[in-house]
Amino acid sequence: MAAPPQLRVLLVAVNALLRKRRYHAALAMLKGFRNGAVLREKLRAILQATYIHSRNLACFVFTYKGLCALQSRIQGKTYQVHSFLAAFLGGFLVFGENNNINSQINMYVLSRVLFALSRLAVEKGYIPEPRWNPFPVLTAVLWGLVLWLFEYHRPTLQPSLQSSMTYLYEDSNVWHDISDFLIYNKSRPSK
Repeated sequence: MAAPPQLRVLLVAVNALLRKRRYHAALAMLKGFRNGAVLREKLRAILQATYIHSRNLACFVFTYKGLCALQSRIQGKTYQVHSFLAAFLGGFLVFGENNNINSQINMYVLSRVLFALSRLAVEKGYIPEPRWNPFPVLTAVLWGLVLWLFEYHRPTLQPSLQSSMTYLYEDSNVWHDISDFLIYNKSRPSK
């Protein structure tokens, strides 16, 4: 079934607009927005990663709780160091392998630990409490650094971050017509 003539005319006009260099920057912004809002077709990988993530967390909790209980039983009471030692050994055993899942988990935990240590340093009086909310400045610095690293020192970034940023910031600069501007990220091969 052929498209109605009005729709064909509209598609030709839209495709002609998409090819004009003078609108490229604005259209790249729109495609970048679209790429940020579209979930890539990686459901199987997402489900597998979710399984590995949950399995690792379960193994870690089991190891951590077991080691805490063992130390407490051996020493007759619980000490703060028990928590650190149990988590240290559990982290080494469960999250010590350098793979994509563990890397993501460890980076997530690292960011939380740095925030917590900053708060603890203020609470203990090691550093003064900020007079203003530092979060917007922290956010600006982080995003400034990550885009600078992506643009000029890309290999230093984790591969999954490189891939996501390529999808968002580079793939959004390329299109040929409305199909790969709006529907698909890249042109589909001709049959």
